[in-house]
This record gives sequence, structure tokens and C-alpha cells, in this order.
Amino acid sequence: MSQEKKDRTSVRIDKWLWACRFYKTRAIAKAAIDGGKVHYQGQKPKPGKIIQVGEEIKLRQGFDERTVVIVKLSDKRQSATIAQTLYKETEQSILKREEVTQMRKLSAPSTTGRPDKKQRRLIHRFKNIHDYNPDNE
Repeated sequence: MSQEKKDRTSVRIDKWLWACRFYKTRAIAKAAIDGGKVHYQGQKPKPGKIIQVGEEIKLRQGFDERTVVIVKLSDKRQSATIAQTLYKETEQSILKREEVTQMRKLSAPSTTGRPDKKQRRLIHRFKNIHDYNPDNE
């Protein structure tokens, strides 16, 4: 009974991130913490850091950077709907992520599809410019 009570009041940050489904495995969560992609209260924690309700965690996943506030503690991985109740993402974080996503979409190169036969010939000529002989045309 004392172990169950202890689990409810103290949870390691790597277990909590895994239970919240930010990372697929605890090993990946640990690697992200060790790699400096997770900050707890503005500081780089160790994977065994005990977290508390109401504290803030910043984490980076690919292009996304999130700032979440701990609402509940859990060290058990459950369904995604339950996992989302363990934290609340800040409004500034949501707005910043949407802005970064929009900027990334706008800066992405637009492709018109595969080149046709004439365009392929021009590409091959450009790539093999040292082999190009205008007398063969």
C-alpha cells in the first residue's frame, strides 16, 4: 500500500513523459532528456528527477517545441485520451507551434510533379555537361 501511495505523489520525469505519450519508449524519453531536449522549470533535468503537479516542462520533438504544465502524475502508460489529461499545453505554446507550422508550410518548395521527356533531357545534359557534344544533335 505504501508503494502505491508513493507512486501517486512522486514520479520520475522520464516515466511521466512516457506515460503522457510524448515518447514511445522510456529509453527514447531518457535519450531526449539526456540530449537536452527537455527542460523542467527552465533547467536541464536528469531522467530520475521527481516532478510535481503545477510545474512547467518544455520539450522539443522534431520541429515542434511544446510548453506543458503538469496537471496529474502517473507512471503508467494508458490510452491517449487519459494521457492528455495528465498535462495542459500553454496558450503561448499552441500559438507558437501553429505559427512555426505555418511558416514551414510557406517556405516549403513547391513541386510541379515529375519532369517530362524534354525536361529530363535538359537535366541529363546539365548533369553531364562535360560529356555534351553539340555535333550529335
